[in-house]
Amino acid sequence: MSASGARATSTGADRLQGPEPDMSKSKKAPHLAAVEAADASPSAPPARRAEHTIPELERYATLLRIDCVRMLAVAKSGHLDSSLSAADIVAALYYRVLRHDPERARWPGRDRFVLSKGHAAPIQYAALARHGYFPHEDLMGLRKLDAHLQGHPDMTRTPGIEVSTGSLGQGLSMSLGISLALRLDGIDAHVFTLLSDGDCQEGQTWEAATAAVHFRVANLTAIVDYNHLQTDGTTEEVMDIGDVRAKFGAFGWAIVCQTRKGCGVSLMEDQFGFHGKPPTPEQAEQALTELEQTLAAQDAMLERSR
Repeated sequence: MSASGARATSTGADRLQGPEPDMSKSKKAPHLAAVEAADASPSAPPARRAEHTIPELERYATLLRIDCVRMLAVAKSGHLDSSLSAADIVAALYYRVLRHDPERARWPGRDRFVLSKGHAAPIQYAALARHGYFPHEDLMGLRKLDAHLQGHPDMTRTPGIEVSTGSLGQGLSMSLGISLALRLDGIDAHVFTLLSDGDCQEGQTWEAATAAVHFRVANLTAIVDYNHLQTDGTTEEVMDIGDVRAKFGAFGWAIVCQTRKGCGVSLMEDQFGFHGKPPTPEQAEQALTELEQTLAAQDAMLERSR
């Protein structure tokens, strides 16, 4: 079991949307059994990713945030602030930590990532698209009928999705089950699950935390995106869960990241009232301007360091 602690330019409509996605060319995931059969053949594992620096990871996180703003502006539905708070975590996982292969989404030796806070699906979709699991233009089909990128992750339709999530509190239990199955099958792979503070208000999360310790599961890491805000107010007002770090510490594990909801976009950052609400066109324009300025500054800093 992993035990750790952490603090952890265009304008107008085209800028928000880009080209209209051609869903007929989208690489929708075939039936799960067919995918697993195609990817089960033994071959050398993909090389682990380069050791990206922190500034490089921060740049990738900004790119993911830009994708999320554009997706939500076009879809006019979804959870933007919850996706923005998780961007740094997801960037670190996909660009530095996870062992995965976009060409073989169901390769048995891959590390697994489970987004327990499934309402933040846009941030995972952005990471998957930028790694080539499906065309980048598919992002603009978010939440559209017949599109494979729905409001919550669907493991039967979207390449790279391990578990269909959305009901808070279930992700850690499912991740524990995957970890135990990998151990039984003798597969050397790790499972990472990203929880919200809302997940930590559910009793099932703590049952899974207890069981993971009891069964001495060494291939599971839980990460909490602890941004302190929910639909109806702060976490402390809705259902105070106290010192989450101390709680997980009592079980001997988990990473608790002190994040900010809406991070990277000043009009949303640490602000109540944006949960589950897409940005207005004006808000999206302001957010993209700010994020593109951040990206330009990051590019300049990286260029100077070369």
